[in-house]
Amino acid sequence: MNKRMSLIFGIVAMAVSAAAIAAGFRLLIIPEGLLSGGLSGVAIIVGYVTDWNIGILYFVLNVPVLMWGLTILGRRFILLSVLNVVFTTLFMQIIPLGDMTDERLISSVFGGVLVGAGTAIALRYGGSSGGFDIIASIISRKRDLPVGILIFILNTAVVLALGLYKRDWDAAFYSMLSIFVTGKVIDAVHTPHRKVTAFIVTNRTAELAGRLLEIPRGVTILRTKGAYTSEEKDMLMTVTTRYELAELRKLIRDVDPRAFVNVVQTIDVIGEFRKKPLH
Repeated sequence: MNKRMSLIFGIVAMAVSAAAIAAGFRLLIIPEGLLSGGLSGVAIIVGYVTDWNIGILYFVLNVPVLMWGLTILGRRFILLSVLNVVFTTLFMQIIPLGDMTDERLISSVFGGVLVGAGTAIALRYGGSSGGFDIIASIISRKRDLPVGILIFILNTAVVLALGLYKRDWDAAFYSMLSIFVTGKVIDAVHTPHRKVTAFIVTNRTAELAGRLLEIPRGVTILRTKGAYTSEEKDMLMTVTTRYELAELRKLIRDVDPRAFVNVVQTIDVIGEFRKKPLH
């Protein structure tokens, strides 16, 4: 797949992702007075308090985060993330406010499924849904911090704010359920582990290692020998995060389309994981 077709495919994926996210918000989550996670949750609760347009709030809150990411993350990743946020904002103006069910349990679960599926599609095809995904990408790239815990704390604060404002703790608890379901769907569709190890067998060792070091990413080079062909090749071993997995796939395809890649789960990393400090 050439670069132009890859970009077109990425744009289509962002549109599908945005449609799923906006449908989850407009058809299920917002009609029942619930919240989603991340900056979308902040936009929703501000919309509840002020009666402002939640889609526009979602866009405005994402602008500074996307600008921050532009200085640190790859242009393609940010471009696709910007498109995702724009598409989501547009779909939230088009999709009517739903009246599909009066059951908050159903709304929280299936709203979480739609938002999670949309977010996972964005991550899978090299973008994101903005908000905390961008923040997580930046933090995970520069610091080996428990990003999942940080996002959980931020989401909890937003949900607590909803409970305190509306005095409706049922809404707060159902919102937590929706956020939990969203996370589980992302794990099922994208990858359940925040760190993964890639083993890359290639004939273009120097070029590929150089590109990986620019991310920055530590690389170990091992000399290997095929059992069937007895051909010697280099194998690069590198640890990355799920937020950067799509970028890693694209990088490898660009440098060596014939490379053999095995991605495995990584439970923990002991030692220096990052190469450069966060500025």
